Formats: sequence, C-alpha cells, structure tokens
Amino acid sequence: MFRREFLKLFAAAVAGAAPKVAFSAVTAADKARFALSKAEWKRRLTPQQYHILRDEGTERPNSSALNNEKRVGEYRCVGCDLTLFKSDMKYDSGTGWPSFFKAVDENIETEFDFKLIYPRTEYHCKRCGGHQGHLFNDGPQPTGQRFCNNGLALNFVPAKA
Repeated sequence: MFRREFLKLFAAAVAGAAPKVAFSAVTAADKARFALSKAEWKRRLTPQQYHILRDEGTERPNSSALNNEKRVGEYRCVGCDLTLFKSDMKYDSGTGWPSFFKAVDENIETEFDFKLIYPRTEYHCKRCGGHQGHLFNDGPQPTGQRFCNNGLALNFVPAKA
C-alpha cells in the first residue's frame, strides 16, 4: 500500500499536478452507508459489475447499450445511485465506451493509476468508491476532457416527462 501511495505522489510531483479536490454534498454518513464488505458488494452487484466497480476492471469496447443511449436523463453509479453525469454531457468519442466531456464534479474523485506503467487519471464515485473509468485530455470543447466510462458501472435514468 505504501508503494502505491508513494508512486501516486511521485507522479503528481513530476507532472506538476495536485490531486483534484472537489467540494461535495456527499457526506461522511453517505460514504459510511456504502462501506460494504466484499461479500456484501458481491451480493449487490452482478459479477461483471463487481469486477469493474470493486476490482477496477474494464468491460469490452462496444459492449454497452449506453453507447447508443440518446434520451434526456441522468447516468448514475450502479453501486449507490449517485448521479455522475447528465445526458447533455455525453458525446460519441468513437472509443466504444460511453464518454462524457464533463462530470458532476462534486460526485467523483480522481487518482493516478499505474496499471499500464505510465500514470493515467482514474476516477471513482465519490459516495461508494466504485471505479468508473479513466479521464483523458482529448475530449471536445468546452472542457477538452473525456471521461471514458464503463457502461456496466452506470444506470441510465430517463428524465420524467
């Protein structure tokens, strides 16, 4: 654990970046409600969802029905139902995963990921800590960002008519 934390801090220093800090309506009590055991998470999620949210896995590209979702609504964390994205933040990145140029900032947390040797920015649901995907700086304006999300990590909730 120490080595991973050291590498994160080292990468931040080299990149001249500080970890992102966001103010949130997510309280300590909210987080405590979702401090579940491994067995509880396995009961709550499908095996594929567990692999993504709890083991920081990735689904196959072009496998998510959310790639073609065009309705107005919200994209919520499948682990705790916290809204992470809204439909007007979504765009087709051509990568095979649901992509967004902006997130509901106060509802995500970022950290460095070294699984591919070089540091990437990984993001998680702020309430339950569920892995969602990775953040890249190759998205459209106005942010220039691409939140590349696993479709199985999200539930789409259509807006009420």
